[in-house]
Amino acid sequence: FKTVSFGTGVNVTLGLPFIRTSPDHGTAFDISGFDKADPTSMTKALTLAHRLANNRFDTPPADV
Repeated sequence: FKTVSFGTGVNVTLGLPFIRTSPDHGTAFDISGFDKADPTSMTKALTLAHRLANNRFDTPPADV
């Protein structure tokens, strides 16, 4: 996945009682402070979290 979508991928953690998304890259401390970071993956993670939150209660919860 990272080979195909490096810099644009998003992780989603399922099974939690809250929405959790994260950018699909490491911390990149080596480029920190050098204006080299690409915010695309972080932006996509935030956008996906927003979309999931907006659609979270569109369907009733399943009976457990």
